[in-house]
Amino acid sequence: MLEHTGSFTEAATRLGLGQSTVTQHIQRLEKALGRQLVFRDTHQVRLTAEGEALLGHARGMLDLNGKVVALFGENRLRGRLRLGVSEDVVASRLTTILADFIRLYPLVDLEMTVALSAVLNQMQDAGDLDLVLAKRHIGETHGQLLYREPLVWLALDPDLLMARGEALPLIAFPPPSITRRIAQESLDAVHRPWRIVCTCGSLSGLTAAARAGMGFLVQPRSMAPTGLREVSADRLPPLADVEFVLVRRRGADAALMEALSNLIIARIAPHHQ
Repeated sequence: MLEHTGSFTEAATRLGLGQSTVTQHIQRLEKALGRQLVFRDTHQVRLTAEGEALLGHARGMLDLNGKVVALFGENRLRGRLRLGVSEDVVASRLTTILADFIRLYPLVDLEMTVALSAVLNQMQDAGDLDLVLAKRHIGETHGQLLYREPLVWLALDPDLLMARGEALPLIAFPPPSITRRIAQESLDAVHRPWRIVCTCGSLSGLTAAARAGMGFLVQPRSMAPTGLREVSADRLPPLADVEFVLVRRRGADAALMEALSNLIIARIAPHHQ
């Protein structure tokens, strides 16, 4: 945890412990091993060479412990869990969450569907998904709020696209995409003409078009693809924020949903507080 946070305080917060408790654990470990594992001064906290060497073994021990608990624990989970995730979330931060869940709960059959948020909501209403991680418009109330984030205009060369003086070229997911609708409504509100030059259900496809200089792409700021520039706020109309939520289906296995929900909340929410 320290190698990611660089702070005893932040590490303690993520672990749900007091800072003094984390410090005492480190000091006891250093005493038991006879080695300094963490370098501390007024500016930073970082692992020493001995701490780095121990880190790989510690991760292996935690992984083995998780597998043993999952396989032989009295309350081990089993069954099927159907997860729906919006396209942009998959592209940015889901790999670690899925890997942790599979490692901790090897007896659970996890099925994942990737689609637009509105499509996922429709599938869940039809009973085809148990847990959905997706976006919602500001003012909507369904689901558990994880965080709120601004949308931004992105392009390879905004100056070149703006200088053309024609209808603004947009790169967007197909309807009923939330980001597409927000982009169109913001332009319509200021009577700015626009046209769709690329539509694709995959963020990788949209990103390729944007990196080729075809037009403007709208994405949450933290999920902006590399190689694209954010357009300054005074050049294009402001975009509404979006919220990321977890939506649970009534009647689905509560224990399975809670196990995956806890991992998602622990991995995603702290980075946006």
